[in-house]
Amino acid sequence: MTPFSRSSVGRGSLAALICGALAAGGLAAAGVTALEPRAASASSHREAPLISGQPRYDNTDLYAFVSPDKPDTTTVIANFVPFEEPAGGPNFYTFADDAQYDIHVDNDGDAQGELVFRYTFKTHVKNKDTFLYNTGPVDSLDDPDLNVTQTYDIDLVKLHKQRLVAKTKIADNVPVAPSNVGKASMPDYGKLRDQAVHKLAGGATTFAGQADDPFFADLRVFDLLYGGNLSEVGRDTLKGYNVNSLALQVPNDLIRESAHQPVVGIWSTVQRKDAHGDWTQVSRLGNPLVNEVVNPQKDKDRFNASAPWYDAQFLKNVTNPELPKLIEAIYKIKAPAEPRNDLVDVFLKGVEGLNQPPNVRPAEELRLNTSIRPAADPKRLGVLDGDNAGFPNGRRLTDDVIDEALQVVEGELVGSKNDLGDAVDANDKKFGHSFPYLAEPTSGSRGPLAKGTGNNVRNQLGDGLVPTGSSGSGTTLIAASATAGAAGFLLIAGALMWWRRRARYRVY
Repeated sequence: MTPFSRSSVGRGSLAALICGALAAGGLAAAGVTALEPRAASASSHREAPLISGQPRYDNTDLYAFVSPDKPDTTTVIANFVPFEEPAGGPNFYTFADDAQYDIHVDNDGDAQGELVFRYTFKTHVKNKDTFLYNTGPVDSLDDPDLNVTQTYDIDLVKLHKQRLVAKTKIADNVPVAPSNVGKASMPDYGKLRDQAVHKLAGGATTFAGQADDPFFADLRVFDLLYGGNLSEVGRDTLKGYNVNSLALQVPNDLIRESAHQPVVGIWSTVQRKDAHGDWTQVSRLGNPLVNEVVNPQKDKDRFNASAPWYDAQFLKNVTNPELPKLIEAIYKIKAPAEPRNDLVDVFLKGVEGLNQPPNVRPAEELRLNTSIRPAADPKRLGVLDGDNAGFPNGRRLTDDVIDEALQVVEGELVGSKNDLGDAVDANDKKFGHSFPYLAEPTSGSRGPLAKGTGNNVRNQLGDGLVPTGSSGSGTTLIAASATAGAAGFLLIAGALMWWRRRARYRVY
């Protein structure tokens, strides 16, 4: 078997509104230095030492694609908080209140952002005297039983040569979709998801909230490249985990320089305040897997704190990559000759004639040609399979970036044809056909613990609790034993009974 082989192979109105706001009421400050990232004293999933300990600030994946159902718009999705266990309460998953989540747009290829869409969040708690995330079934985002909620603002920051030109607010106090606690707590999660989709002036749309992690891959690659003998391939190790997502759909005319120069470079960052009160960039992501498997340990934290303008310092990691050497050592597949200028063209400059802007400065950005119409039948290998609407021309949710990256790294573009892959070809959940396109998050309740016992309290809490009497109603519970743990079980049982009465009578 070939190593890693696959099993089978109003458009202008928002711009006018924003431009008018920038001109009339924006914070014009051409001489003021922009909020440039400071060196961090402190992507992909857990891709650098410092950020792996700060999950709320960790950008796991970035996607950018021409919207399949609205091709005059571009959709950008940035995901955060890796490996969210759906049942991980009582403190479920929120965006950080002390962070700036930024989506950067470089529309002239100079490795400097001309536009930044900045998301900032605020957490609200209705009742601080309970440990519960929700105090009863939640029917809407403004339901009194949704105890912990978040809202967010979006600022559009306009820059020129890394200096602030103006800033204007384009979204204010928008609700966030909550974590999917479970079927009892959120019986119609799809309704909550729909309520969190918010339309902005001029045809833009935004969403923030929990979603199924759209990245599909067998991450056991880190166990000596799938076990050292291909014993570890074919399982989506991200199946069942969620992420926190930001999705933004904007008119193409707003983000690109002109119809004659439709290529944009996109990356996302997170900044938080350091001990001195200064904003410090702690996470950065453009193309997938770059900081995860291209940059060595010594450069990972520095890359997360840097900007594309300074990417020349990481050039050797691309021209002389480590991964092909590891594959050669373990699987005896000869590594392509260096320097790897083919990788520079694809990942730092864009493919000439497809998504490479004129006079491009090499930099690590996800580059998208907004004039390429969406494919009617997207192919998971994107450009490698003749589908120019896919990766590395932007990145769609369905693009199999693991297989594509492995094949390119192993020389697909320089004559070393191969069909390398991890045997995980698609996400476990289907994506949507309209914004925000993401699959709904996996619920915190995953059904009965045992077959044939019904959906009752014992299924939810296990054998530690038994009904009183031979056929009790399930509303009065006692612990199975009189050990020290019994008091804790009774406390949970009492809370459950109270919650049940509250849900029935809707006492607020």
